[in-house]
Amino acid sequence: MASEKKMDCVILGLLSHEELTGYEIKRRMDTTLHYFWGASYGSIYPTLNDLVKRGLASKRTVPENKRNKQIYTITSEGRDYLKHWLALPVEKDELRYETLLKLFFGNEQGASMTMHHIDAFAQKVEKELAQLNKASDILKQCLDEDPSHQYYLFTVDFGIKTYQSYLNWCCETKQRLSEMADKSC
Repeated sequence: MASEKKMDCVILGLLSHEELTGYEIKRRMDTTLHYFWGASYGSIYPTLNDLVKRGLASKRTVPENKRNKQIYTITSEGRDYLKHWLALPVEKDELRYETLLKLFFGNEQGASMTMHHIDAFAQKVEKELAQLNKASDILKQCLDEDPSHQYYLFTVDFGIKTYQSYLNWCCETKQRLSEMADKSC
């Protein structure tokens, strides 16, 4: 499996829980998975077509309103493929934040502009942390019905702890930048 191509496994993972349309897959990517994975329609639909061609997913058409709705389902071969990928060692975990890139080169703009970027980052993190906390509450309520939700909860807990650390880092870094600005005046 190519290290840069994981979209097939992401989609199969989503389909392993329920049948979905391409639109619904995109919605899951933009909500549930967006904290650690993203995709565009331009990568989702070609991947879905490839999965169907390879026999890892099936597609059925359901008439809805004036359009036909394409619903995708994982096949047993797709489930085996997903299980094989899940057993492989992780090839690459990466963290990419433009905020950190701008901070790294922040000497060119100075402390004030850098603190502005950190404030914007902190606001975004606070919003997402609130969403993660809500998701955690909902998942905890669902555990009795479906223990498999524990796996979702593991990722949510990771996000909560990570985002709390981000907020701590924002406060500490702003304090240090403020002290640097005071010294340069």
